[in-house]
Amino acid sequence: QLQLEESGGGLVQPGGSLRLSCAASGSTLDYYAIGWFRQAPGKEREGVSCISSSGGSTNYADSVKGRFTISRDNAKNTVYLQMNSLKPEDTAVYYCAAVSLDWTACTSDEYDYWGQGTQVTVSS
Repeated sequence: QLQLEESGGGLVQPGGSLRLSCAASGSTLDYYAIGWFRQAPGKEREGVSCISSSGGSTNYADSVKGRFTISRDNAKNTVYLQMNSLKPEDTAVYYCAAVSLDWTACTSDEYDYWGQGTQVTVSS
């Protein structure tokens, strides 16, 4: 059974950077598309960025384009989300999720396996 664990969240000032990691256990990530999602208080969960199983395709929400970069290292069974130029509106719990497909829409209902989430707070 695939298990996912996020790390790297924390408190950062506006304009700062964080790198989130999503480490997998129980199965290799080679055949899974991976997505990063976030949920702020009182808001619905939204797709932030997704990456295909090979890493050849990526998708970004308009709100993070040019600031966030998703990548994966299948040898380390880990997916990353580099977040730069962070804004207060990026504050949320960030989740990684996986689906046993090469590629699919970057929406939460497409993903089957979820981590517990990591809190990102952007505040001065």
